[in-house]
Amino acid sequence: MKRPAFYLYSAIAVAVVLALSYFWINALYLFILIGPVILLGVQDILQPRQSIRINFPVLGRLRYVFEDLRPKIQQYFVESDTDGAPINRNERSVIYQRAKKQTDTIPFGTQLNVYAEGYEWMTHSIVPKDFHKLDHNPRVRIGGKECTQPYDMSVLNVSAMSFGSLSKNAVLSLNGGAKTGGFAHNTGEGGISPYHLQPGGDLVWQIGTGYFGARDDDGNFHDDTFKKNASLPNVKMIEIKLSQGAKPGHGGILPGKKNTPEIAAIRHVKAGTTVFSPPYHSAFGTPLELIRFVKRLRTLSGGKPVGFKLCIGRKGEFLSICKAMVQLNTYPDFITIDGGEGGTGAAPPEFSNSVGMPLLDALAFADNALRGFGIRSEMKLVASGRILTGFHILRAIALGADTCNSARAMMMALGCIQALECHKNTCPTGVATQDPYYMKGLVVEDKTTRVANYHKHTVESFVELMGAAGLDHPDQINRTHVYRRVFMNLVKTYEEIYPTIPDGCLLNDGDIPFDYDDYMKRASAESFEVAV
Repeated sequence: MKRPAFYLYSAIAVAVVLALSYFWINALYLFILIGPVILLGVQDILQPRQSIRINFPVLGRLRYVFEDLRPKIQQYFVESDTDGAPINRNERSVIYQRAKKQTDTIPFGTQLNVYAEGYEWMTHSIVPKDFHKLDHNPRVRIGGKECTQPYDMSVLNVSAMSFGSLSKNAVLSLNGGAKTGGFAHNTGEGGISPYHLQPGGDLVWQIGTGYFGARDDDGNFHDDTFKKNASLPNVKMIEIKLSQGAKPGHGGILPGKKNTPEIAAIRHVKAGTTVFSPPYHSAFGTPLELIRFVKRLRTLSGGKPVGFKLCIGRKGEFLSICKAMVQLNTYPDFITIDGGEGGTGAAPPEFSNSVGMPLLDALAFADNALRGFGIRSEMKLVASGRILTGFHILRAIALGADTCNSARAMMMALGCIQALECHKNTCPTGVATQDPYYMKGLVVEDKTTRVANYHKHTVESFVELMGAAGLDHPDQINRTHVYRRVFMNLVKTYEEIYPTIPDGCLLNDGDIPFDYDDYMKRASAESFEVAV
């Protein structure tokens, strides 16, 4: 029952009781039945913390009843895997609890099947570090030798989600949380909206194939338009999106129902139409052109960090980019590696389920490739793709990441309940919709605090884990710190699963590891097509 229906039914009920009481005095006793229901509904509408209760007074309470019952029901089931879809219940509970600043500890020990294939754990030390003496908010400096405005980035940030896909209230809350917690908020490829700027949080401006906010009337990249937005003080970094994990090689989609006049004006497109971002860029077409484009944007932005994001597909193509970097002696300030398990609001299931290299494999490969060319120190790696907990941050850093982005966990901190209505404009919590009715249920002040809470407690959890391993700084984490059960009777470290290759070994033909040899032969700085 939505708010208007509640108002209508309440008014009708009161009117009926008053009319009956004119003929039958005992009818007033009906207020004993309907009065509490009306009061519950009013309370739901006025409270700011639960979007479902605001948008669906009285009936919305049933969700929280079932939520309370769930642990009692689930005790009869065994969690047999560590990667439930879309998020397993243990991880979901942790996110909600941290966002709401509730106790996130659990009773009765490990709730996963530790003997199941895929179970992972980290090493700990007999002489752990004192958590209270460690830096509770570690930062990573993004900016290479050609960058004049480096940015100190948190180890956990908001991943790319566009205004249009998300509501204005969701964007305001995410950016407000970023401002409060001192972390970065990626705009997504939909451009910079007033809601990204209003709270004052740090922004990573993403430039996609549609060049929204940086294009001319024909949809081509435009220097002056880009320079105007890149010079905004909120914009700390610029990210060129080559592909995303949820639908690599597909391009973006903004359904017509969500393309309001306001969004159309920001993106410079026609309102009410479904907007498709092309699957490829028109501003460059070869590895060398990509790296020159990176340098061009760094110059136009006044020396801000510029990098690119991709979901790795053909390994030879990434090696081609590495060859182009070495040939030009020019490097991006960062590379964001998006795993094939990354999420989105609208994508064909075949792309979401069966295209793109998963994050762990992609991170290890990208880190190795940069090491093999002797250029790993020139740039930072950002991991994106189902980063939810402090352990996920540690695991990503062990495989080569310097810092991490999270999208779905940040959405859940906003109140997302995984209703899977993102593409229909009917998100019941007001997160992924442009419908003013649903949007009203998302109270910005409350959700801003939740986003900041989730970030703070998750980063602190990561630091605690790092201290438990006897480490002082994220730079000390490596692939030997994480174990994975490969088979029932076989356990390996990440170093054994993803062996680190020697620095510079890809620069000399005689030193190239055998499993890189074929990819290197097909990699070319002049063309991506050769790598195919």
